[in-house]
Amino acid sequence: MENRLSKLRKKRKLSQADLASAVGVTRQTITSIETGKYTASLPLAFKLAKFFDLKIEDIFIMEGEDDL
Repeated sequence: MENRLSKLRKKRKLSQADLASAVGVTRQTITSIETGKYTASLPLAFKLAKFFDLKIEDIFIMEGEDDL
């Protein structure tokens, strides 16, 4: 699964620590999601989507779906 988390975070000029604090996780969790080493849980995906005022699928992309 790919994601646009890093791009969205940088667009808002947020550090990983800032974003982590806003959604209640550690900076390491944000790093792991951005690098693809960890897939966000559904509750965390909802928190991130709400934070960025987007739909989950606007942040997280299933492999092969970006070609549609």
